[in-house]
Amino acid sequence: MTTPTTPSAPGLGTLILDYNGVIGRQPTAPMWARLAALAGWPADRTADFETAFWARRAPYDAGQISTHAFWRGLLHGPQAAEPGSALLAALRSTDTEMWTRTDEAVVRILQAAHATGLRMVILSNAPHPLADALDRAPWCSTLISRTVYSARLGVNKPDPRAYQAALAAAGRPDPATTLFVDDRHENCTAASRLGLRTLHFDGDSQALASRIPQLVPAAGARS
Repeated sequence: MTTPTTPSAPGLGTLILDYNGVIGRQPTAPMWARLAALAGWPADRTADFETAFWARRAPYDAGQISTHAFWRGLLHGPQAAEPGSALLAALRSTDTEMWTRTDEAVVRILQAAHATGLRMVILSNAPHPLADALDRAPWCSTLISRTVYSARLGVNKPDPRAYQAALAAAGRPDPATTLFVDDRHENCTAASRLGLRTLHFDGDSQALASRIPQLVPAAGARS
């Protein structure tokens, strides 16, 4: 009897990955509380701070406003975070640090994929400080061929120009042989409109591995 193979699409040549929510882990509640306190928000209003944070984040991610401008609208109370100030530096570094923790199960999959020669590109909505930090991370400089960040590009996903820039960074592969992985439905939908394969990532690292044919054992190799 022939052992059935795991269903997988053949001919995958390029993997385009979102960072946060795929490779990167979400910040913890204490991290949000620390950042909110640094910005002057009372301890019982951390949830309000988080809402305000996301309401202002899109133009910052797209590089349309500076770090100073982003935080100027988020500070609570009389304090100021002027350019060059210690407070602005602390806000920038604390914000950046809480997005740089990685999911080690996903990193291991990327290491295995890299060993097969699979081309991998990051496509992430990220402001300049986070983009710079990610590029310096050992896993990124070792495993990732190219990185495309919204702040450097001037547009956020799901703008089609973001995906086109990632494809260009990857050497313009056929979208049909390219898998895009993101934790947001709308970003996957936009990618599929351009002909890319997509995986809506929900934290299941094995689901990611199963979509990379190079990592799926051949039927003859199974016991």
